Amino acid sequence: MKRNIALIGFMGTGKTAVGEVLAGKLGWRFVEMDRLIEDKAGRPIPDIFSREGETAFREMEIEVARKVAGGTKQVIACGGGVVLNWINIDRLRETSRIVYLTASPRTILRRTAVDRNERPLLSVPDPAERIRELVRFRRPFYQRAADITVRTSRLRVDSVVEEIMARLREDEGFSL
Repeated sequence: MKRNIALIGFMGTGKTAVGEVLAGKLGWRFVEMDRLIEDKAGRPIPDIFSREGETAFREMEIEVARKVAGGTKQVIACGGGVVLNWINIDRLRETSRIVYLTASPRTILRRTAVDRNERPLLSVPDPAERIRELVRFRRPFYQRAADITVRTSRLRVDSVVEEIMARLREDEGFSL
């Protein structure tokens, strides 16, 4: 029986907002992997990327995924690139139903506009094109990892949460 919910998807698809509300409704703990990585490193993610590079960040992500996968009754907001290393997905899959949140590149661009400086992968001259490229590249990884997919572009957070809960109620391998 699975005992966690792991939210995957590209940045700006609503993993944190949805995860916080979902955890609150379930009375579960909300865990944000990127925040745990920052706590472990003692500095923000953009600083990790600039000083140590993406490879160092991904190594920390593997360690954090291992730790959170061992917990119970958690809603886990995974970083957007967690699917790039199948070790992370294997670990999460052992204890979690994996929910893929997706949104259009236009929606992602709008949602990430306020904090683009905190998102190293979007610190480029054409963030819209970068989003399209990364979404196109990562989509097969997200799809392969997902147990459930929910499109968030036109839904409010509460609607996304209700859809996830409805889908999980139908899941015989999961108990809410």
